[in-house]
Amino acid sequence: MEVGESVWVVLPTYNEAANLEEVVEAVHEALGGPAPRHTILVVDDSSPDGTGELADRLARTDRRLRVLHRPLKLGLGPAYLAGFGVALAEHATHLVEMDSDFSHDPHDLPALLDAARDADLVLGSRYVDGGGVSDWGPMRRVISRGGCWYARALLHVGVRDLTGGFKCFRRAVLEAVDLESVASRGYAFQVELTYRALERGFRVVEVPITFRDRRAGESKMTWRIVTEAAVAVPRLRGGRRASGSSATLGGQSPDRA
Repeated sequence: MEVGESVWVVLPTYNEAANLEEVVEAVHEALGGPAPRHTILVVDDSSPDGTGELADRLARTDRRLRVLHRPLKLGLGPAYLAGFGVALAEHATHLVEMDSDFSHDPHDLPALLDAARDADLVLGSRYVDGGGVSDWGPMRRVISRGGCWYARALLHVGVRDLTGGFKCFRRAVLEAVDLESVASRGYAFQVELTYRALERGFRVVEVPITFRDRRAGESKMTWRIVTEAAVAVPRLRGGRRASGSSATLGGQSPDRA
């Protein structure tokens, strides 16, 4: 990254105590060279397994780790929006979305940041040449591929992996897409932000990644989430408004990015 640029990696968590310490270490390792001025922001939805408390303990000795505590489990979209709000207020120049369970390989982060030199939004893509998935059964592959095809067809966009959640935004994108009006709470959130970026003329590129099944813990994917996303995608063209969420900041103090 250029001098003065600041990368924030936003990690939403709910019952990720088994993965958190290792994924934080892996992100630090991956970004130590390309983005030494980086910050990891854990956004925890009051996990009953103690993820938030573990994050606070790690943050007490890690100046590059911040923790945002939310009082309720309100969905993936609101968790990211809360995290983006903190990162933008702290002058982040690049904001990264990624899972905290090693489904997204932290070692792919340099490739996303390198592509962000010329792009406004970089997507870690399972469905471009060189990308793929592993450890998935046939049904999950069908659901994922079908979901991407469905969203692409309804929204008339050429992005191959619209539902993926491994992304790097330039701050200008998030400042332009009117985050307060983002309607999606679940996995359709990923589709909505990419669609809004495309609508506003930002340059979106895809870089290949391999998506793997989580290393530990239980998957958050359910049929209810799939159905919610299927219903939400057609509404994106109507621009429906969603309510906001509340959160409290913990871990490192705001002046210790």
